Amino acid sequence: MNISWKSCLRVGVSAFALFLAITYWHTFVNLLGLLAGAASPLIIGAAAAYILNILMSFYERHYFKAPAAQKSRRPVCMLAAALTLVLIVALIVVLVVPQLISAVKVLWAEVPGALERLSVWLQSLEWLPDEIRKLTQSINWRERIAELTKFVSSGLGGVVGFVAGTVSTVFSGAVTTLLSVIFTIYLLSGKDRLRMQCHRLMRFALKPAHYDRACYVLRVLNDSFHRYIVGQCTEALILGALCTVGMLILQLPYATMIGALVAFTALIPVAGAYIGAAVGAFMILTISPVQALIFLVFLVVLQQLEGNLIYPRVVGASLGLPGIWVLAAVTVGGSLMGIFGMLLAVPLAAAVYRLMRENIPA
Repeated sequence: MNISWKSCLRVGVSAFALFLAITYWHTFVNLLGLLAGAASPLIIGAAAAYILNILMSFYERHYFKAPAAQKSRRPVCMLAAALTLVLIVALIVVLVVPQLISAVKVLWAEVPGALERLSVWLQSLEWLPDEIRKLTQSINWRERIAELTKFVSSGLGGVVGFVAGTVSTVFSGAVTTLLSVIFTIYLLSGKDRLRMQCHRLMRFALKPAHYDRACYVLRVLNDSFHRYIVGQCTEALILGALCTVGMLILQLPYATMIGALVAFTALIPVAGAYIGAAVGAFMILTISPVQALIFLVFLVVLQQLEGNLIYPRVVGASLGLPGIWVLAAVTVGGSLMGIFGMLLAVPLAAAVYRLMRENIPA
């Protein structure tokens, strides 16, 4: 077998790179984290552009077909997609946040009375030592809660470091958001030109067989992410509508608001159901503990129906991913990158599963 010097050079360079990666692994990881932080506006902008492109493509397919309207097609559809997303988020915020703040205020106002009732109950226990009963009787819970509230509000208001840190965080977030928006607009407005440039670069850098293979993998990834986003949004809308209708039938409070909240949290795999249930039950608890319990039972039943009937047909069937793969992807992605990892891991697992299924012989 003939061994060329190029093959030896590739093996030597690969072995040296592997040695450096193992020896300086922590430095390498820190460098990657630094680069990811510096490129965060571009990463956020690319992710936002990908999601908005789904809406924008939908509007472009239904835009006017007249030749005179072609020049305004891209900016009008881009603006319509952005406004759609902003209106959805604003609607959820307007429906949920004011009621959630009111619920917290109601519960906080009820805390002193609940502690006083607990104190009376403790005093009624004969087996409790006299010292503890006298201690609970001597405490004025309303004054203690008022002092705690005053301490927290005055303490936070007087800390200069807290204010400076908040201002710095807000300014940094505003700059990141502005850069992300600019990059998103650039990607969406020039997506056709960027696609052509990427194909030209890949044809130049890769052999024809490798180019075809890379295009195939990218198509599978794009199809998996597209199907996952569309399916997840459709499933969330169905779940939110069913939750609203069910709560109206059961005459539970905050039906529209909690339905919107459940639909929004349903976009988060696995953990979203628990977040929606916890916040909804917390808000209903301020009106009636019995109704809060009824809501939890209803939502558990609805989640079972959604998980066994709706989700497999809307999301699972579109991705073609077995349940064990979904569970593994959510577990690993959540452990590595939190909620963002959960959102990213499922379509990645679907793409890997599809590539393995289509390329590994049975």
